[in-house]
Amino acid sequence: MAMIGGWDGIEEFVAVAQAGSFTAGARAFGASVTHMSRAVARLETRVQAQLFHRTTRSLRLTDTGRIFFEDCRRIVDEREEAIAAITRDGEPRGELRLTCSYALGEQFVAPLVREFAQGFPALSVTVDLDNDVIDLIAEGYDIAIRTGQLNDSRLIATRVAERALITCAAPEYLAAHGNPRTLAELSDHACLGGSSGAWRFRGDAVVRPVGRWRCNSGAAVLDAALHGMGICQLPAFYARRHVTAGRLIPLLEDMAPPPEPIWAVYPQRRHLSPKISQLVAMLRARLPARLAGVHDVARHGNDIPEP
Repeated sequence: MAMIGGWDGIEEFVAVAQAGSFTAGARAFGASVTHMSRAVARLETRVQAQLFHRTTRSLRLTDTGRIFFEDCRRIVDEREEAIAAITRDGEPRGELRLTCSYALGEQFVAPLVREFAQGFPALSVTVDLDNDVIDLIAEGYDIAIRTGQLNDSRLIATRVAERALITCAAPEYLAAHGNPRTLAELSDHACLGGSSGAWRFRGDAVVRPVGRWRCNSGAAVLDAALHGMGICQLPAFYARRHVTAGRLIPLLEDMAPPPEPIWAVYPQRRHLSPKISQLVAMLRARLPARLAGVHDVARHGNDIPEP
């Protein structure tokens, strides 16, 4: 069944909501203020809901309007993406929402996405850093950067890099407590817990660390390890610089797990979008080098105080 009224009023509504006024919306849309006002009024009649609170001095979305705006903006963006996807020079445009963990996002992914956004003026980007696994489809995200096993069949996953894990401790801690030689001996040591409740080792072996320090920040776990509080397992990009300098000693290297894949994950319906395909291509080309040590965490203003 065809939608009554089609696109009538939707683009005008999005333009006004984004601009914050009918005058600015009309200017951006290339139409008169009268046209914009009438188009939005017809849309409100059609959906049987007030979309804006209007006064002589201000214009703001109603609660219903705010929800409707997010859906309408996505519809308009996806229409433009669909057109761009089949043109020879399809350029990323519209709204791009990305989610990633703090560890990867702040120092590695966000700077690359910023470079990507700078290359495409028609693209607006929101990067949300969150260690929780977010439902991309329910929350309206375009793409996530994730590690480990993926189980959602509604999503497409492209491997863009990998990260190694290092189990290590400060020389001062090991001098006082000894070096663990087997996984079983870890239970006799102070282990520094991070956001994961388990440490992985070769052959799918798993150890659940026990100790008196736990934090969901890798930088804070690293700080505790450098100050001799115990043994930690961290992504190599946190620990590599300190291992090289001798401030941390690698442990159980013969039991080290294989590198963990890093995935770009996105809903299936977006797989032809230029903003997704071109961002994924950039991450595949650039992210591995950053994780390999060219841009360590400790080189970007968030250095860990050395004991």
